[in-house]
Amino acid sequence: MKKLLTSVIVLFTWVISAQNNTPYWQQHVNYTMDVDMNVNTFQYKGTQKLVYTNNSPDTLHKVFYHLYFNAFQPNSEMDARLQSIKDPDRRMVTNIGTKENPKYESRIAKLKPNEIGYLKVLSLKQNGKNVKYHTEGTVLEVTLNSPIKPGEKVTFNMVFEGQVPVHIRRAGRNNKDGVALSMAQWYPKMAEYDFEGWHAHPYIAREFHGVWGDFDVTIHIDKNYTVGGTGYLQNPQEIGHGYEDKSQKVIKSKGKKLSWHFIAPNVIDFTWAADPDYIHDTYKVENGPLLHFLYKNDKEIIKNWKEVQPLTAEAMKFYSKNIGAYPWKQYSVIQGGDGGMEYAMCTLVTGGKNSIVGTVFHELAHTWFQHILANNESKHSWLDEGFTTYISSLASDKILKGGEGKPSANGYRGYFYVVDAAIEEPLTTHADRFNLNVAFSVGSYVKGSMFLSQLNYIIGEENVKKTLKKYYNDFKFKHPTPNDIKRTAEKVSGIQLDWYLNEWIETIHTIDYAIDNVEGKEVTLKRIGRMPMPIDVTVTYTDGTTENFNIPLRMMRGVKPTNATILKDWDWAHLTYRFSTPKEIKSVVIDKSMLMADIDRSNNEFKTE
Repeated sequence: MKKLLTSVIVLFTWVISAQNNTPYWQQHVNYTMDVDMNVNTFQYKGTQKLVYTNNSPDTLHKVFYHLYFNAFQPNSEMDARLQSIKDPDRRMVTNIGTKENPKYESRIAKLKPNEIGYLKVLSLKQNGKNVKYHTEGTVLEVTLNSPIKPGEKVTFNMVFEGQVPVHIRRAGRNNKDGVALSMAQWYPKMAEYDFEGWHAHPYIAREFHGVWGDFDVTIHIDKNYTVGGTGYLQNPQEIGHGYEDKSQKVIKSKGKKLSWHFIAPNVIDFTWAADPDYIHDTYKVENGPLLHFLYKNDKEIIKNWKEVQPLTAEAMKFYSKNIGAYPWKQYSVIQGGDGGMEYAMCTLVTGGKNSIVGTVFHELAHTWFQHILANNESKHSWLDEGFTTYISSLASDKILKGGEGKPSANGYRGYFYVVDAAIEEPLTTHADRFNLNVAFSVGSYVKGSMFLSQLNYIIGEENVKKTLKKYYNDFKFKHPTPNDIKRTAEKVSGIQLDWYLNEWIETIHTIDYAIDNVEGKEVTLKRIGRMPMPIDVTVTYTDGTTENFNIPLRMMRGVKPTNATILKDWDWAHLTYRFSTPKEIKSVVIDKSMLMADIDRSNNEFKTE
């Protein structure tokens, strides 16, 4: 009896534990930083006070910081990766071979001591007491004096110094446009700890994951430099440079430097750029934030930087309408970086001799997916890059081309290329560990975008629109996972989509359907590819009339809103499907919308002779 009672107690305890799932939580950071920049040596010194709140159910014995600038040193992990990957980022290498037979050499490997980047922690205290720490490449590992218990707040005080590297990737000095300082990933940044544990990834050159918090940042820099970036400037009348209230007098300090004081609430990062030749324009979005545009005083680019301003406002309105309201009071588009890269409340964009509208539309859209929803971009880059590509394509079609802003298959070509070349990798691959850059880029941007494009085909366009809005409203500032977008779409549409997330994201199965046979009034379809889909079929009869049919996939347990004739569902296990029509057939077409990524469309159409 005693043995039986013990077994019952153990079983009961296990059941309670299984049912008592920990509710959602996330950590919080509160940064106060004071930084002094030497624009001649490109070196800076700083202090950082970080109040860290452990909202997790776990006791933490260590914490980790990112020291991103350490990547820009010979023999770093970023340098090693450049030398081993077959298709390195062309911005980061020099071709010492020929165009026909390229031989790439890492630019990082050639950096001299005064050209490298670094972040050095000079001292670190936990609640006023020195704490042990050591640096491993781009990560600082801290062994705590006393553990941080659930619900506890801890204050870390740090003194650090850095050197801005020659511009190689995203951040650095004197980029190809001549911008003096592109200050991204420039400070010791607390790594994210979430339900999966620590995300203290080395910086290889790809994606990010961050902790939400509040930033109070003061930057001391030569007074002729104009600064733009994350946050709200708190002392515009002491700064000027286009931030001031024109009706009031600007009173600057008499020294050689100005102290720029920024506050940024509820963001996952803080980025800034500075140059002595910036033009600073502002543009107010109707019922929205104030836009800042900072770009070089170069007559070859001014026209394009002026033209992009009202278009950026239109894009801001488009995203706010189709995803959800932009939550901050300002957004800055700044010339800097090495192409286009999104940051909290701002983006860095190069160029201007040609139109930069497409780049700005894309980077601005990232605000919703990477800085408001903010999934783990390192593990699920497609969930940010793909969704950003999808919505920015709709915005470009609507605003720039006067189109309807509807999803299309225009961008599918890159996906078909990697499939044909047999270099595709599953989108569950960590962003840093794709075998090829092209596989990462096509997977994250193109195939990620196609997740939504095909979702229009599976559950209907209106349901996808509702899904995006609900996804934003339910998960803004919550670090959603791939399962969250799937469940949102299921709740909106009433259609089960576990099969779709699995096949499209977690495998490299392909879609290939064919018209196997047409005889009289009977059509036989065949699934050749491994990935199943619902099927839209358009039949044209010999009398000239047309009828659309929809064949649901049985695993969906539902059907999208459609005016088509709905046929019996098609289960996954059977490779063929047969249906009859009421009249003699002239032609049959599978998926006239072409939103389904069928890798061989040559077998998707039948015509009688």
